[in-house]
Amino acid sequence: MLCIKIRLIVVQIPQSLSKKDGYDHREALFGVPPYGGSIQQNLFYADSDLCNSQVDTNKGYPIRAKDKDGKMAPWPSPYILMVDRGGCTFVNKVRNAQRSGAAGVIIADNTCLCSYGKECTSDRGVECETREPIMADDGSGADISIPSFLMFKQDADPIKAELMANHPVRMEMAWSLPSPDDRVEYDLWTTPSDTVSRDFQKTFKPAAESLGKHAYFTPHMYIYDGIKSGCQGLNGENQCYNLCTNNGRYCATDPDNDLDKGISGADVVRESLRRTCIWKQYGEDDGYGAEWWDYVNEFMFRCDNEEFFSNEDCVDDVYTHSKIEKKLVKQCMNDSGGLEDDSANAILEEQLAAKDATGVVILPAAYVNGAGIRGALTFSTIFKAICAGYLSGTAPSVCTACANCQDEMSCVNAGICATDQKGAVSTRTFASSMMILIFLFLCVGFIQWKRAQLQVREQVKGILAEYMPLDEDRLGSTGIDDDDEEGEEVKGEFS
Repeated sequence: MLCIKIRLIVVQIPQSLSKKDGYDHREALFGVPPYGGSIQQNLFYADSDLCNSQVDTNKGYPIRAKDKDGKMAPWPSPYILMVDRGGCTFVNKVRNAQRSGAAGVIIADNTCLCSYGKECTSDRGVECETREPIMADDGSGADISIPSFLMFKQDADPIKAELMANHPVRMEMAWSLPSPDDRVEYDLWTTPSDTVSRDFQKTFKPAAESLGKHAYFTPHMYIYDGIKSGCQGLNGENQCYNLCTNNGRYCATDPDNDLDKGISGADVVRESLRRTCIWKQYGEDDGYGAEWWDYVNEFMFRCDNEEFFSNEDCVDDVYTHSKIEKKLVKQCMNDSGGLEDDSANAILEEQLAAKDATGVVILPAAYVNGAGIRGALTFSTIFKAICAGYLSGTAPSVCTACANCQDEMSCVNAGICATDQKGAVSTRTFASSMMILIFLFLCVGFIQWKRAQLQVREQVKGILAEYMPLDEDRLGSTGIDDDDEEGEEVKGEFS
């Protein structure tokens, strides 16, 4: 199996601990590394196995300043935390470190590997190990979002000693996917009964479409070799009941663990062959296969239950809704060798060979440019990994626009990143809000103008009302008779 091409752990400070090619290590099979990026932070030694969920961040090394109560300051976030191996599972340690605020974790091995010989000095009374420890998921690691490495004892001890001498250590954890050219190849290993990858398969089609010719997708169906597993007897008979097809050649686990009813392993093998044929007919040429994505989604919606999983009428309905020609798929399944009798099936043999070559063990599994992707199988994880797999300067526009967006899925679906920061708004929303505000200000201004005009008129009327009596009094003082007719000469006397 090809492993992720990782820049080995690098110590930047102090120079005395720096290695040109970095430190050898082993990566955890859980957590989500920042593909295409790195974590460069100060390293702190917890001086604990970190098996207790109540992590005391006021302990450890290097020693920090103390407050007036004599309590040492906590590890300043963000930081990389070094933790001793042993006492509990790797997942438990990393989870507790994550809760304490760590950006990454280094597990310091406390046992030498026998293969290193005199390079590693074992603690008194502790014998060396013949096999490398594996940082496996204990089954509960889906909530781990930070990366973690295991550092071998001969490398971890000097770094630990430097920290315990209260000297600062700055470390870099870096990841980079193979980036051979301007096209990324990504693979998914799953089964038709896999429940973990359903959300990914339901949501990733728009991303596959947006990546277009810049990416090539290949779905793989995981089955196991019945002959190697002893499911085919010496006389060629099927010895694994309804878990296998072709007289025990190709098998799958029973999804509901009930051999007497429900979905059988043979049903899963049949559906696996069908989906592989659909891909060969509709996706193998362009590496996108819109019909394949549609079929999988329609099948999950209509047939993914005990009653209809192997129902041909239900499958025909899925064909219709996903615009797939039944004849093409059926011919592919038959031409490959079918699922009856003791005969080899060419397509299923290809899947077995690819499984062995890749080394897939845990399902579901995703690979980008041949490198296994760690962490939960989510839209964000796979999309970021794909975008990190392009040769510099060749990433498609959808990666440029959305790979660093806070919500990658919404960005891909909308074609624009709505926001990169919490509390920010999109340009469209901002422009609309400004137009509404301007309109409101104009309305308020107009109302105020009308009110001012009305007030002026009222003031003028008030002034006129005050002066009108004066004019009448003055008119009377001139001796003018109000009863004189219009046009008649008026003579007045002044007293």
